Amino acid sequence: MRRTHRRRSPLLVALALALATTVLAGCGSGSGGDDETVEIWMSVDQPVFDGLKETMQEKAKKAGIKVKLSKVTDINTLIMTKIQANDAPDIALIPQPGVVATIVNRHKAFPLDDVVDMSALKDNMLPGSLDAGTVDGKLYGLLVSANVKSLVFYPKKAWDKAGYPIPESIDELNALTKQIKADGNTPWCFGIESDTATGWPATDWFEELVMKYGGADKYNDWVDHKIKFDSDLVRQAAEEFSQLLLTEGNVPGGRKAIVATNFGDAENTMWNAKPGCWMEKQGSFITAFFPPDVVKNFDSEVGVFGFPPATAGEKAPVLGGGDMATLLNDSDAAKKAMKLLSETDVGAAAAKNGSSFLSPHTDFDASLYTNPLTKKASEVANAGSALLFDGSDQMPGEVGAGSFWKEVTAWILGNEDLDTMLKEIDQSWPDS
Repeated sequence: MRRTHRRRSPLLVALALALATTVLAGCGSGSGGDDETVEIWMSVDQPVFDGLKETMQEKAKKAGIKVKLSKVTDINTLIMTKIQANDAPDIALIPQPGVVATIVNRHKAFPLDDVVDMSALKDNMLPGSLDAGTVDGKLYGLLVSANVKSLVFYPKKAWDKAGYPIPESIDELNALTKQIKADGNTPWCFGIESDTATGWPATDWFEELVMKYGGADKYNDWVDHKIKFDSDLVRQAAEEFSQLLLTEGNVPGGRKAIVATNFGDAENTMWNAKPGCWMEKQGSFITAFFPPDVVKNFDSEVGVFGFPPATAGEKAPVLGGGDMATLLNDSDAAKKAMKLLSETDVGAAAAKNGSSFLSPHTDFDASLYTNPLTKKASEVANAGSALLFDGSDQMPGEVGAGSFWKEVTAWILGNEDLDTMLKEIDQSWPDS
């Protein structure tokens, strides 16, 4: 299990924590309050929250327990403060494996192996999803809602008119990139500016390529620094990154524009009558930055394909993440609620209400998804060999939210070479 650190502004964290602490003070039931009501906190999107709340309340009533679901801000920070104050909820949905591990290391979480049906979960959960919440051989974080980042978006109408194919391997992706440029177009939309977190979109690219070339085991070894940044695997990923994105003419404005362009604005010209760029690799969340009329007409305006494997036909890992339910109170009622959260149909209402909810269960009824992007994300996730969590979020903060961002940005700008970038990141890795 690896540590993780979210990308956040210290000021925003402080403000969010102050607000959330004020609003939720005393409402956690882990160390007090109404013993009959199970308090569950999460930071998911409002439509996902509404759907989970609806289903959980129905399930809880049948199970003879009461549940209270609360949507909080920046749960990663808030939960640690509440745990320290012995005022935590009974269950919290945590979006980072490293935070789950930290809670476990502080002896504030309870294992789920005897709470949920582990045999059933091993059979019907996406490969890799149970591993993400496992600490020292025991399950502490149960993935309830997943997300996928191995997606490539494109302007469907213009794409279909041009007759471009969907690539089935990285070599085909390279060929497609060259074909788009040969037609007088700019292949990729790409921006990494994100205030104090500038650089993170580039780390997502590295993670994607490392897992595609190395597979799940080598990816996890890299995340744990058992495989160095200065290694053949990461150099292979960097070479492909450079070929696709740093080749002149492949991104609007070139290297300097990549660093100056905010990640949320990168695809702005994709929707022009003549697209200013044709492909954007991003997570499903990026649609929140798309123009409203594009989102409204998603099926006809937006095309999506999964980032291809290294070799056509190969089952490869998928980059993603999600929210993991962590048990912070071992009362009978809390255990019953956790078991309900482990059931395949817990996201049924969330899927039907058009939200971004994606089930980590392979036996989830995909016909329930009314969000077209979620349908595609589900197909990509289920076709992969494993769902692997964002690597930079699992690395020590000095690296994942520090040197990795900083050095990759300097490399993209051309201010340092690849050798320097890789060595600087390795040297920043803490001893323990």
